Amino acid sequence: MIYDRKLTKHLKKMIKKFPIITLTGPRQSGKTTLLKENFSDYAYYNLERLDYRELILSDPLGFLKNAGSKVIFDEAQNIPELFSYIQVISDERGQSGQYILSGSQSFLLNERISQTLAGRVSINHLFPFDITELPANKKQSYLQQIIRGFYPRIYQHNIAASEFYPSYLQTYIERDIRTLKSVENLNTFTRFLGLCAGRAGQILNLSSLASDTGISVNTAKSWLSLLEASFIVFLLQPYYNNFNKRLIKSPKLYFYDTGIVSSLLRISEYTTLRTYPLYGALYENLVISEIVKIFYHSGKRPPIYYWKESNGKEVDCILEKNFNEIIAIEIKGGETFSKDYLKNLSGFVNESTSLKIKKYLIHPEAKATKIKDITVLSWEDFPSELIKQFSL
Repeated sequence: MIYDRKLTKHLKKMIKKFPIITLTGPRQSGKTTLLKENFSDYAYYNLERLDYRELILSDPLGFLKNAGSKVIFDEAQNIPELFSYIQVISDERGQSGQYILSGSQSFLLNERISQTLAGRVSINHLFPFDITELPANKKQSYLQQIIRGFYPRIYQHNIAASEFYPSYLQTYIERDIRTLKSVENLNTFTRFLGLCAGRAGQILNLSSLASDTGISVNTAKSWLSLLEASFIVFLLQPYYNNFNKRLIKSPKLYFYDTGIVSSLLRISEYTTLRTYPLYGALYENLVISEIVKIFYHSGKRPPIYYWKESNGKEVDCILEKNFNEIIAIEIKGGETFSKDYLKNLSGFVNESTSLKIKKYLIHPEAKATKIKDITVLSWEDFPSELIKQFSL
């Protein structure tokens, strides 16, 4: 079964405006399926195939001239030399929709490539399903979704999370990490990845992470960049505009998919998930990652931050709607709703007379209600509210 992806509409719009569009995201997030299903009139080359790479590298310019005016290069990061030739050909033709470059690594982090394509490319990201893309008969309770995650293959082939993620992670570490950078000890990197999972939803402390792994801070920083470039983790930056108080300025660490976190932490039973020490962080990661994916799948960069004062007072999520309006979100996963959950939002005051604040509390099973200026929603109801607020 092929699932409709929300990003498709945006890609079809961008292909009419730019000579080149890029589509990056983690392995098995559905990029190839989306492109083959919706851009079937494009010639397709998977650059993981050695024969294609040898053919192209033997005469890049000649290959591009003969390949036609509509070409998809999948896993394009395998031939970085190709990008400068693509620039030349696309400039000569001066047409929109010439090339689609796809990959499971963010090749646009390469400064030389990003400069080559500057002004010519629409940048897009596809992640595992967001909750709005799952049919009703595939959705499960939030506890089950935390463990199952959202990778398409799990839903298309009815694979258990316990069968999918260990193989996925092993392939990722042995294949992608070796490709991205020389990591001498893959066992140590695996330990590093597991320690990152234990810190999901927490403020990043590189020194502590490096010490616990047994590596230098510079190595920890480099390995974290690898996880970011391959779309395993992302860093949520603090929000401090329009606030005069001294705020915490270190980012928080999150994973794009809670199924990966659960697998790394060896959590397989959703029935006991609530008693797990990191349950609150996992639920927070679930909500934050859903927000991020919904924005990216709408073709927009998520304007998402967190807020924390040096005295410990914090709000889990800040969404910047425009220059004078933000949405403040508190995420609480306790089984029984408590009015104490409203404390941080109630104390989150507007220190700028021009700044408007909308406040939301996201609780797993809350019924939609409003308490003073705070709207309380369940995690299932919040995506539609998010889409409405930002016209996604």
